[in-house]
Amino acid sequence: MGGWKKLLCTHNQLRIDLTLACGQSFRWKETRPGEWRSVLAGNVFTLSQTDSHLLYKVHTPVSVAEEVAQQEAADTHKRAFGDSTDSIPRKKSKRQKKIFTDSLVATDCNPENDCDKHEEDDSSFGSILQDYFQLDIDVEQLYQQWSQADSNFKNVSPKFVGIRMLRQDPVENLFSFICSSNNNISRISGMVERMCTCYGRKLLDLDGVSYYAFPAIDTLAQDGVVEQLRALGFGYRAKFISETARWILKNRSTEWLVSLRTVPYEEAKAELRKLMGVGAKVADCVCLMSLDKTGAIPVDTHVWQIAARDYMPHLQKVKSVNDKVYREIGKLFIIRLDAVCMASLRSFHIAFDFNVVYTASTLFL
Repeated sequence: MGGWKKLLCTHNQLRIDLTLACGQSFRWKETRPGEWRSVLAGNVFTLSQTDSHLLYKVHTPVSVAEEVAQQEAADTHKRAFGDSTDSIPRKKSKRQKKIFTDSLVATDCNPENDCDKHEEDDSSFGSILQDYFQLDIDVEQLYQQWSQADSNFKNVSPKFVGIRMLRQDPVENLFSFICSSNNNISRISGMVERMCTCYGRKLLDLDGVSYYAFPAIDTLAQDGVVEQLRALGFGYRAKFISETARWILKNRSTEWLVSLRTVPYEEAKAELRKLMGVGAKVADCVCLMSLDKTGAIPVDTHVWQIAARDYMPHLQKVKSVNDKVYREIGKLFIIRLDAVCMASLRSFHIAFDFNVVYTASTLFL
């Protein structure tokens, strides 16, 4: 895919600089001012923004690029001559939903010069980004509702507009957050990248950097993984990663994680907690960020500090977050803001975006 494409999406709906750097996903890198790059859905995406649009380029591995070219050739043939037995059917995205009006109309453009002529995006790449950023959710409207419900949110949110929850691949999400135990974003990012380089399939080289897919579960379950990851600086997390991969293959299947999207939140969380190295917070992170459980509230140190400072002063005397405190804080955020939108089908969506904005405010202020 050659030039830039764009999706209609204002800064109030999405700020990629804040969303991609606030500790949800650990593979996005700012390659130059205002441009971000990572592996997504088996391709390398480069993202940028204008005030009104999300801009993207897709760099496909050779095999994928050849398949896309074949599809485009078949489509051209079909338009010229009608259906034929040699036509290659276009693959459609599994989860295509309308975002905002015309948001999946993509155009060739560049970050410096906007363009007016619209051409229909025949690929599924726009749909991948729509799904990943959950652009069918009107975050600007939710911010207004949350501000009416909570004065603290009203004060801090203008500095952090456009932060939204990513909808990630469950496998990458789980194993990345196993690395998050007693760690910071920079170190987690380094660990995840080293794991991908060591065990992931190489996709392509771009601007002097090699890009790799996230490792498959069966690869992480192989002999010698613990020793190799320890040599790469993973420490005790190396065993968690290996044992988790082996448990999944032995007791469930490689499709088990994504299947948890269809079960209730409490059931999904209980299943995840059977895995080595997965406590309440990591389980909630996975539930929230990749399993569509928008009622999950991951309580980390930042959220605990915010709750104690602004809402629950009695927690200032608590030295650590035990199970009771964890549940109490999660219930706080749901009750305070869910009352504003009980009529909304997205009522619980309040909880997770409130959590992201407040976590981001702690990290960036």
